[in-house]
Amino acid sequence: MTQTTTTDPAALKAALRAETLARRAAIPPDERAQAAEAVAEVGAELVARLRPRRVSVFVAIRGEIETAPLMTRLHAMGVLLCLPVIARKDAPLMFRAWAPGEPLETRRFGLLEPGDAAEEVEPDLLFAPLAAFDAHGFRLGYGGGFYDRSLEKLRASRPTTAVGLAFAAQEVERVPTDAYDQRLDGVLTEFGYAPAV
Repeated sequence: MTQTTTTDPAALKAALRAETLARRAAIPPDERAQAAEAVAEVGAELVARLRPRRVSVFVAIRGEIETAPLMTRLHAMGVLLCLPVIARKDAPLMFRAWAPGEPLETRRFGLLEPGDAAEEVEPDLLFAPLAAFDAHGFRLGYGGGFYDRSLEKLRASRPTTAVGLAFAAQEVERVPTDAYDQRLDGVLTEFGYAPAV
């Protein structure tokens, strides 16, 4: 783990993020493909068990674990899918209905998102991207706070399950946290699903 002398939370998070993203970037293509299939299989089993009304996934970018196999499986099961959309800075995400094969637009940060004509919906299970995670369900994102704000908003109105999607190499002993951080219910990696402890 990266050693740093600072106690500044933002600096600690930045150093940890750089370390775990470097580990993620080093994963070879064949392991990435196997991980995506493993996550799709276990993720589909998890959704079948939890039976949510609508599931949010995300289109993987910049070395994230590939989500296309999971979305294809869920769609084949008849699961209603949606994708996150960044409405504006410092605001919760919006979620728009989407199914594999429907068009996507390249938006802020290079994210692929449904267009404005897609129906706005609210998921009750979210698969969330992350830079790092720990066994207690704490997630280190990319610094925008979008998922924390979104989970806080969704959970204020009804039970909402959040599952991190990551490579096992992104696990750390402890993610530095702030009062606004929303815990994940668990994390799904190529080695299976681990509920938060």
